Amino acid sequence: MSKITVIGAGFAALTAVQKLRKLDTGLHIDLIAPKPEFIYLPGLIWIPTGLRKGSDLSISLENFFRRLNVDFHAGRVTGLEQNGRVVVTDNGKVENDGLIIASGGRFIKKLPGIEHAITPCEGIPAAEKIRERLAAMKDGGTIAFGFSGNPKEPSAMRGGPMFEFLFGIDRWLRKQGRRDAFELVFFTPAEKPGQRLGEKAVSGILSTMEKRNVTTYLGHKIKAFEAGRVITEGAEFAADLIIFMPGMTGNKWFAESGLPLSEGGMLKANRFCQVEGQERIYVAGDSGSYPGPGWLPKQAHMADLQAAAAASNLLAEMKGGQPSATFQAELVCIIDSYDTGMMVYRTEKRSLVTPAFSGLHWAKRLFEWHYLREYRK
Repeated sequence: MSKITVIGAGFAALTAVQKLRKLDTGLHIDLIAPKPEFIYLPGLIWIPTGLRKGSDLSISLENFFRRLNVDFHAGRVTGLEQNGRVVVTDNGKVENDGLIIASGGRFIKKLPGIEHAITPCEGIPAAEKIRERLAAMKDGGTIAFGFSGNPKEPSAMRGGPMFEFLFGIDRWLRKQGRRDAFELVFFTPAEKPGQRLGEKAVSGILSTMEKRNVTTYLGHKIKAFEAGRVITEGAEFAADLIIFMPGMTGNKWFAESGLPLSEGGMLKANRFCQVEGQERIYVAGDSGSYPGPGWLPKQAHMADLQAAAAASNLLAEMKGGQPSATFQAELVCIIDSYDTGMMVYRTEKRSLVTPAFSGLHWAKRLFEWHYLREYRK
């Protein structure tokens, strides 16, 4: 019986498991992650405003693993041995005949004073901390929202969720009748925030910020954070709450893995999601650096597409064939604003941005329910 190991328990990892099991019911699948738990990260945007609780977004995977006959290994990966045929963890070693790495990315926390900012996509505790800080601002104050990227890996950023936190909190404060007591500030080194979403999206985002009276600091490198202050090369300003998404790089253990890395620290992959020059080692989701357009997104939808290709190609290689499945470069997202949403769709051939309306907010919530249904069985 062939043994495949999947590293991770996020979107890419779980989609890879489903694809592997669909293609081969007799395959032995091991999955390595710290916990048998899936966190639905897109829903974090609703925790600060009370539309979601942490328990709504944290799903136990025990039943899922049981149904799909997956052996779960609790642990954190520390390296590889024998050209990837052995995965080393802090809780033992796991052997494999094929490997899919879907362990996500890591936020770059090098800016001085970054401990004074909350990085919301780090997980449920971070989003809950924002909620608690908002609740404590009874008399109002200044909230700063910002993001940056990895200069050596243009795709390794999460700008979209920051727009959602900004617009969602703005809308929530307005519905409470408290918006006038707050100053909302948006900052980023990018001169055109959201450019990877397309020019139409940039125009829509900037015009929405202007309409909602959001102060912007654009195009200046971020130098540091202090308690109650953001410092950029072009200006510095006070902030009672700083919500900031830094750029991303690869997992720490990548550097010692012997696998080829991109300049930005991600695993170098070809268009088949195969780690370059490696036998039966594939990558999906945020862990990889892939060929494609500069706007290729780091998002759940893209991770799912890459995972399906990686699983198909790994099995083909293990059976003596050649990888042939590729993934489409496709950006699909709904930029949510608490009770409305704007859809952005982009491929290499077309780009679409819709006006904001309430139906898209409910479509995003419906998609969440549909997606999580598979893991809640």
